[in-house]
Amino acid sequence: MANAREGRRLRWAALAVVAVLVATLWLVARGQSAPPPMQRLDSTRDYLPGVAADTFLPATPSPHAPVVVLVPGGSWHTADRTGLGPLADSLAAHGMLVVNATYRAADAGARFPVPVSDIVCAVDFAVDQARRRGVIPDRIFLLGHSARAELGALVALEPQRFRHDCPYPPATPDGFIGLAGTYDIDQWQSLAYPMLGAAESQEPDLWREANAMTWVKGRTGPDPLSVLLAHGSDDSDVPTGSSRSFAAALTAAGHPVHLTIVPGATHQSIYSAKVISATIIDWIDDQTSAPRPSGAPLVRE
Repeated sequence: MANAREGRRLRWAALAVVAVLVATLWLVARGQSAPPPMQRLDSTRDYLPGVAADTFLPATPSPHAPVVVLVPGGSWHTADRTGLGPLADSLAAHGMLVVNATYRAADAGARFPVPVSDIVCAVDFAVDQARRRGVIPDRIFLLGHSARAELGALVALEPQRFRHDCPYPPATPDGFIGLAGTYDIDQWQSLAYPMLGAAESQEPDLWREANAMTWVKGRTGPDPLSVLLAHGSDDSDVPTGSSRSFAAALTAAGHPVHLTIVPGATHQSIYSAKVISATIIDWIDDQTSAPRPSGAPLVRE
């Protein structure tokens, strides 16, 4: 009996090894690899009840560091932050304190402005986490991808309007980073409908409030919003014209904008650390080393 049990155990062990090998070969065949471990991930906790965020600490401890908040896309429906983990880790490796946050989305029954209010609170939470760790934020940056670039722009342009029931001291982003954003929500009504719960023809004021293009004149004057917009040249889901139009509207309103079209990048690869990390790091370095913006706007490609 003992020999039989030992034989079965060895067979199961052999099968497990084979399964791992098959999975590895399948990934190699598809040109993929297992997700890298998150070297700078420090903690995961709910910043609101049932709403989680990951905090990544700078590789080199410092009393001053940029704070960057990442919010994932998901067509206004979902909020899976895992895809932004490698980018968060890369930014933290370059001396930034990064919070990668989820939020309540339409698939969880949330309706506008709840997702936007959650993102406002994620920014407040990130700054609170920095200060609890003895880090004074050099600047505060909010990054969003796709539909959440649109909602992130609302937060960056009009944070006080959408702040609601957040338990942390209020903080305001100094800069906004939009990756392949769908900034004019009117162009995406079928996708945005579940978040708004009504058609634009039924609730035009609601749709106007939820549209980032409505608020481009927010925060103008002596302290405009610094903006980096990036879009992949090969994005077949959201045309580059979305970022170009938003850049033009922001510039006309007086915000300093840097627009970059990344050759060969797609809608899903634009947030890859290998594709966009260096661009973001260089731009944030420029922001933190320069005086706060007060000059003429600039759009560059």
